[in-house]
Amino acid sequence: MANDEVVLKQYLTKYKHRDFTCREVLNLIQFYKSLTYRLEGFVFNSGSRKDLLNLEGTIPVNYKGAFYNIPVSIWLMDTHPQNAPLAFVKPTKDMSIKVSKYVDSNGKVYLPYLHDWAPNNSTLQNLIQCMAVAFGELPPVYSKPRNETRTPYPVNSFMPQPAGYPYPQAQVAPQPGYPGPTPYPAASNLPYPSYGSPYPGPVSTNGGMPFMPPTSSATPYPPAAGYTPAPEHAGGTITEEHIKASLLSAVEDKLRRRLREQAQQSNAELETLRRTQQELREGKGRLEDILSRLQRERAELDKNVALLQEKEKELEAAVEKLAEQEGVDVDEAVVTTAPLYSQLLNAFAEEATLEDAMYYMGEALRKEVIDLDTFLKQVRTLARRQFTLRALMHKCRQKAQLAC
Repeated sequence: MANDEVVLKQYLTKYKHRDFTCREVLNLIQFYKSLTYRLEGFVFNSGSRKDLLNLEGTIPVNYKGAFYNIPVSIWLMDTHPQNAPLAFVKPTKDMSIKVSKYVDSNGKVYLPYLHDWAPNNSTLQNLIQCMAVAFGELPPVYSKPRNETRTPYPVNSFMPQPAGYPYPQAQVAPQPGYPGPTPYPAASNLPYPSYGSPYPGPVSTNGGMPFMPPTSSATPYPPAAGYTPAPEHAGGTITEEHIKASLLSAVEDKLRRRLREQAQQSNAELETLRRTQQELREGKGRLEDILSRLQRERAELDKNVALLQEKEKELEAAVEKLAEQEGVDVDEAVVTTAPLYSQLLNAFAEEATLEDAMYYMGEALRKEVIDLDTFLKQVRTLARRQFTLRALMHKCRQKAQLAC
């Protein structure tokens, strides 16, 4: 897995979204083990050539109860996932393309999923699932007629015959729970879908036939997983042992698929439980922090409450003591400890009275009780006396070493 990631990142150096494409391809080849990847040159109709990542291999397709491996090739644009990939069916030397509304004569795949490709929602895995569903409805390939006339087309071969195959088939009664041999439907004349691919097709180099991307040497079509083709016999007959082996392989393949699905489902549930456990642990840590902080705040509040209760008791005692005492004369209550402080206190009291007198003189002028000349004369006298008192207080403070 780590080696695949390193190689993929080297292949995808010119891709706009390299990390996203790498992750998606790794997930895809992990799910579809038969798919391989490589960097190859792709030539467009305009003549331009680009090195694109090619995903090549087979995908399982369910056709009338039996699974077949269909060879495909998927080319990822260098702007993936902003633009849809190009998908092709790549028949082997023993197959021919069966034209339908999903596949043209050159093997190019046309699907609504490709036409409506959405960068934020569409994925390669969903694309392959849509291809499998479409190919299960209309198979994209059929096996070519053989040149040998002595051997009929085997019933349990890896590919069903097209309609109208010239050689006879051995008639075998279908077994319960196992689908009998069913040929592919004849090539239909259904029109192509109204939409077209958003990308140009391959370059035409041989009289209008599009140029297919370079491929490796043709290999036989791989059989379905867990399925072993029955050997041919001179008379084209299939023994009971062959049918039994075929049934066993089909049951084994079905059990493997179910076990694989259950394992994947269990792994997904286990991963969800692990994430939930991690979130619960993190939440537990946060709750413990909040609880410890609340405990500290509660201790501080208890301390403050105790302090306030003590102060309240002191205030109540002082109030009771004052209630027991007689009225206090203000003049007798304020007694200075030294003549200097007495002089400072008298000067401050007189200066405050002068301040009040000037205020009321201003109010009298505003209400026209006195005239302006009288106001100015009295204010001048009061201000001179006020200045003298303030100078006296300043000297007293300096003498008593108080803040000036």
